Amino acid sequence: MLTDPRVDAYIEKQADFARPILATLRAQVHAACPEAEEAIKWSMPAFLYRGRPLANMAAFKAHATFGVWYRHELATGQEGEAMGQYGRITSVDALPPAEELAKHVRAAMTLIETGATPKREKKAPKPEAEVPPELAEALADDDAAAAVFNGFPPGCRREYCEWIAEAKRRETKAKRVAEAVSWIREGKRRNWKYEAC
Repeated sequence: MLTDPRVDAYIEKQADFARPILATLRAQVHAACPEAEEAIKWSMPAFLYRGRPLANMAAFKAHATFGVWYRHELATGQEGEAMGQYGRITSVDALPPAEELAKHVRAAMTLIETGATPKREKKAPKPEAEVPPELAEALADDDAAAAVFNGFPPGCRREYCEWIAEAKRRETKAKRVAEAVSWIREGKRRNWKYEAC
């Protein structure tokens, strides 16, 4: 069993309800896949098999989660409302049976051995953002800014529109419109200050 002390530290700092859940999941993964290596990936414990992601677990304020990679290929029928396919786990009793979890881990191992690539869930594109009237009016008066704005990808336009629309006071909205038009004219995205971070 290839353990990682960072996973020990992660489990130890979790809430009382979560520690036994995470310890049980950890033991079950290693029972199903003795070759599994532990790591911290995406700030949570992860299990690797032959250097590729096999499963991961995490704890939150009121629940824990667990998921095997290749969840779409395995069709576990366990899609929950939380990260991972087992939903919000609040106690050891809420865990799936050990045999079921082992079956899913071994199936994921087989997919790794065959070189399969996990399918990614395709999300429907978001609709085009509704341009706030104040921004539309300002862009109508500035051809250069309007041309840049219309050339931005939909997500960039949406960020500006949402930022302006969420302003409550008229003065705040006017200030944001003026800043937005100035930045747009320069070809800057809404969060341009953080792009170099």
